[in-house]
Amino acid sequence: MLETVAIVLVLLWLLGWMSAYTMGGFIHVLLVIAVVVVLVRIIQGRRL
Repeated sequence: MLETVAIVLVLLWLLGWMSAYTMGGFIHVLLVIAVVVVLVRIIQGRRL
C-alpha cells in the first residue's frame, strides 16, 4: 500500500516537474513525502 502511494507521489512530482509554473513547490513536497514513505517502509521491513 505504501509503495503504491510512493509511486503515485513520484509520478505526480514528475508531472509537476514538467509543468513547474503551475504547481511549483507543492510537487516537490510530495516527492519528499514519497521518499520518506519509502525509507520508513525499508526501515520497518528490516526490523520485522
